[in-house]
Amino acid sequence: MILYGSSFSPFVRKTLAYLAERGLPFELQQITLVSAPSEFYAASPFKKMPALVDGDFSISDSTAIITYLDAKYPEGALIPADPADRARVVWFEEFADTIMTVVVFKCFFNRIVSPLFLQQPGNEALAVEGETVDLPPMLDYLERVAPEAGGYLVGGKLSVADLAVASCFVNYDHASIEIDAAKYPKTRAWVAAMHARPSFATTIAKEKAVLAKTMAATK
Repeated sequence: MILYGSSFSPFVRKTLAYLAERGLPFELQQITLVSAPSEFYAASPFKKMPALVDGDFSISDSTAIITYLDAKYPEGALIPADPADRARVVWFEEFADTIMTVVVFKCFFNRIVSPLFLQQPGNEALAVEGETVDLPPMLDYLERVAPEAGGYLVGGKLSVADLAVASCFVNYDHASIEIDAAKYPKTRAWVAAMHARPSFATTIAKEKAVLAKTMAATK
């Protein structure tokens, strides 16, 4: 089983965390926005990462990939069977994938991707807009629904909801977005606990090393 993508994408990182939590064997093929093997393009016709090739089956999009794997390996699935809990997991994943990523694209792209990897000036005004206008309502919502210490977003158990939302916060951290611990204590604590899990911690450490090396090379 081969996963194509870059972990700097919140969608790829979410999928990597899922695979790690499930203990499923796979090979990660790192790709960039401009360079990827033909197998990736065959699996992802619109060049969106991640893409998965599992034998003669291939599919792109993190939600599709995780849905496929959860059905193929139902023991220990991270999408709950209970109708209400399943609906809530779908909601949180959609919240992360379509609402939280607005801030990822505005802040992470303009502060990290554009200047470091594309060697083009980022739009800091747009990044500031993402951090000061778009992000606060999301944090206000999360603080209302965040679990108490040691808890999870849905049903008291780890699910795709936790992986999807926590993945976006990694990009926020890379983009130097500070989450106010006094204003958002439950959210901060939950994010810290999620990022400390091996499924995230290993990937985050690798990303930080790449960023440090890239920053040093551009000075």
